[in-house]
Amino acid sequence: MSPMAMRFIALWSSSGGVDGEAVYADLARLYTEPTRHYHTLRHIHRCLNNLDSTHDAVPHPDTVELALWCHDVIYVPGAGDNEQRSIEWFRRWANGRIASDDRICEMILATRHTTAPTLTDDCFVVDIDLAVLGGERQCFCEDGARLRAERPDLDDRAYDAYERTVLSNFLARPRIYYTDLCHALWETRARDNLLWRLDRELPWNVRSV
Repeated sequence: MSPMAMRFIALWSSSGGVDGEAVYADLARLYTEPTRHYHTLRHIHRCLNNLDSTHDAVPHPDTVELALWCHDVIYVPGAGDNEQRSIEWFRRWANGRIASDDRICEMILATRHTTAPTLTDDCFVVDIDLAVLGGERQCFCEDGARLRAERPDLDDRAYDAYERTVLSNFLARPRIYYTDLCHALWETRARDNLLWRLDRELPWNVRSV
């Protein structure tokens, strides 16, 4: 059993859930769908690493961690209901046994990134999900290429317009990261990365760094 599997099963069980091995098997199956390139277990692993590095500042780290595990479990490229369907997946497996299930669902919904979260736990979930924006330039580019690969339905021109809208909206915020800790860690580099990307047109790739 992999370290990630053991970590999830232990957390699921300690939170009140049952059938942890079956839950993880289904979760891993979904995160390894062939249409996925960015929204994979690799993304979740990085979210967990960032949670571990900010753990002491997070009010309810176990609840935040479960939300991070489940926030992209359902991902259909271009769909507008991925978060809601991820919530449904979580509720189906939790079956009312996890006391913090309502809060976990609220945090998953917050990863739509359409409204500003108000509770600290939600802010950490959202910030950690967006840590990619504040990564090293090479990593930022590689993740951009993975995100692009998930939208074969769009040609380069259409995807460029779509991505520009998304990234411009992040850049227009007073703060990309809501928590002071994540703001200090990633804000400056994230803004540099977004400005760099918006100054370029697709197709581009990691060799353009």
